[in-house]
Amino acid sequence: MHRPPDHRARWLRSAWARGAAAALAGALPALAFPAPSWWWLAYVALVPWLLLVRSATTNGRAALDGWLGGAGFMLAVHHWLLPSLHVFILVLALLLGALWAPWGLLVRAMLGGAPGAGRCAAALVVLPSGWLMVELARSWEYLGGPWGLLGASQWQLPPALRLASIGGVWLLTLLIVAVNTALAQLIARPPVRLPAVAGLLVCALAGTVAWYWAPAPRPAGTVRIAVVQPGLDGGPEGRLARSEALTRTLAGRGVRLVVWGESSLYQDPADHPELAARLAALSRQTGADLLVNTDATRAGRPGIYKSAVLIGPHGPTGDRYAKMRLVPFGEYIPARSVLGWATQVGKAATTDRKRGTHQVLMPVTTAGGLPIGPLVCFETAFPDMSRRLARDGARVLVAQSSTSTFQNSWAPDQHASLAALRAAETWRPMVHATLTGVSAVYGPRGEPVGERLGTDRSAAAVYDLPLAEGTSPYTRYGDWALHGAMATLVVAGVLVGVRALRRPARALR
Repeated sequence: MHRPPDHRARWLRSAWARGAAAALAGALPALAFPAPSWWWLAYVALVPWLLLVRSATTNGRAALDGWLGGAGFMLAVHHWLLPSLHVFILVLALLLGALWAPWGLLVRAMLGGAPGAGRCAAALVVLPSGWLMVELARSWEYLGGPWGLLGASQWQLPPALRLASIGGVWLLTLLIVAVNTALAQLIARPPVRLPAVAGLLVCALAGTVAWYWAPAPRPAGTVRIAVVQPGLDGGPEGRLARSEALTRTLAGRGVRLVVWGESSLYQDPADHPELAARLAALSRQTGADLLVNTDATRAGRPGIYKSAVLIGPHGPTGDRYAKMRLVPFGEYIPARSVLGWATQVGKAATTDRKRGTHQVLMPVTTAGGLPIGPLVCFETAFPDMSRRLARDGARVLVAQSSTSTFQNSWAPDQHASLAALRAAETWRPMVHATLTGVSAVYGPRGEPVGERLGTDRSAAAVYDLPLAEGTSPYTRYGDWALHGAMATLVVAGVLVGVRALRRPARALR
């Protein structure tokens, strides 16, 4: 009997069409992040990619599908870097996308062909663990850091934030990939639906249990803080004058801490007495300590540091923190002798910033010695940094940022959303203050507090920040979800190895 041609199969055999499909499928999850913030899409966005990779006829094709999908994802979630890095962002996306090539092999091994119930059940654990290893690898600061971790797309969902307090952003990623894997199985292998349905029920149950029975932070009063966001206009001097004017409007309002954004000063007040005196006068006028941020050299030290500096009524208190994790290409160029050409095709850093050496706590004297933990910009993407500050005794996390280069992109919203996740993970409220927006404040459960200052605002905003007592499970136990994923892959590898050894032995009998 004559069968009609299978156009789908012909399309899948086209290398170019298949490659484009893999890149587009990989890019799809980016819509779950701000600015679209379609958080629900994260739970289905990987399904097309999974179905494509499982159909690969060779391991090489599966690895390529994984690589191109990873490149598509990295390009989509970082697309706002294109005006700054130009063609170099394509090079970076291809380099980082290669991290997903082994995941492509894993998908084909677990879902390819006609897997039985056992392999389908194992896939629900193994594939999320494999994805998490990719996220762990690319979270290394020299590879670009953990921007766009899949779990971070759930920043505004209260049940997800409760799960983050238990296992961090890593636990959310595991859950999301498990749901996608189960849905892909239901589409590809309807006869073997039991493991997939059971997996979906387990994921739903985990979220329900976390929402109703997971521990929660205990309220511990409030502290009044303010964020000063001067806006784009005026250059360094105009920005300083605008920040001073906005800060003066806070006098008499009971504010205990005023936070300025990243690079709010281009001179270090410790080395410029006149500037220190101006800032001290602001502290006295408002009755609050000021947390400013310098992008400047320091006397007796070579190079430029980005530093959070605390100013009290008598000037700099001596409490300061120098940014430790710098933005690749934005604040330094890795292997500049090899990759320095990036400055010729984009807005990559012409001068490498210097790194700080350790995290610090700063007591806010005007708030009774309240210990705050400062982070600078990119560092809010790293869950280990906020967790360490919480373990060391920080009662409030404070991030100073500037995304002025990317004003009309998704970057400001993406960056601000990370503060909600860090607050929920640690049970510590977080202040995200920027020069030009988006500035936002979140309570110890990751809930929004007060108004967000968008990129169109130049304003000072006051917040009654809820404090909390207690130690979150994630702060206490750390990255147990990551360790569990590693153990899962080790066990899976051992089982595969044992089976491979048994086959020759049986053949000899």
